[in-house]
Amino acid sequence: MSIMQVRQNIIEQLTPLYGNREALLIADMLLEKILDLPKRALINPNTADLMPENQIVLKAMLSQLLRHRPIQYVLGEAWFQNMRFYVDERVLIPRPETEELVEWVVREEKSVFSTTILDIGSGSGCIPLSIAKKLPNAVIYSCDISMDALEVARKNASKLGLKVNWHHLDFLQEAEWKKLPKADVLVSNPPYIPQSGRSGMATHVVDYEPSMALFVPDEDPIVFYEAIARFAGLHANQGARIYVEIHEDLAENVRRCFLQSGLKNIETREDMQGKERMIKAISGL
Repeated sequence: MSIMQVRQNIIEQLTPLYGNREALLIADMLLEKILDLPKRALINPNTADLMPENQIVLKAMLSQLLRHRPIQYVLGEAWFQNMRFYVDERVLIPRPETEELVEWVVREEKSVFSTTILDIGSGSGCIPLSIAKKLPNAVIYSCDISMDALEVARKNASKLGLKVNWHHLDFLQEAEWKKLPKADVLVSNPPYIPQSGRSGMATHVVDYEPSMALFVPDEDPIVFYEAIARFAGLHANQGARIYVEIHEDLAENVRRCFLQSGLKNIETREDMQGKERMIKAISGL
């Protein structure tokens, strides 16, 4: 069977679950990975047929996709800030809006020659490692409650040849804060989806991505932002800059929390979709 025929067959199988546009993207990602070919070769009628050994790999991967397993976990990789990160079910799949958060940090902090940056919630390591790549003079720390997540983050650090100081701790426990450095910059994409939002989310997210990294109690959906604000006041350096990703429906709650905690110069940013998804604040002015 030709590559073009195989590609069309994949799209037809995945369209009922993912829609035609996403099915097309997934089909190309699968074939590019399996065949190690650029996209243009996949639609070239002169490209060689799919070899039997590749058909076996494709069948196994397609079976996982039809069970709603995310393509990034199937491939074991996700691209973020033009870097390839290893991912599996121990960590969240990096999102485009988080790239925007990183770009904001880098743009604002690139003029500071030497700075200490603390990332709260390591996950795959995509935030601290991307910042380490773009701000080579910064000293970067990152913490996570999940030892499994830190294992993935360390794997990515090794693969990318980047230095981050990793800490295993529960950030919501103030007694743990003494293990962390005095930072000039705090950055975080913490859990922020209320438990009540679970029912409206896609199967591939709810069934496969780690709940601990996604959900917070309905009765206290900004619990992590409250902790970050307290930490900024007690443990960050004077004038520390705080950059956080937020739930689009909780922007006002987070702003109010930061104001009440004494943070200043609070600035909200919209993502590419026009949704309020990022906030910057400054402590100790």
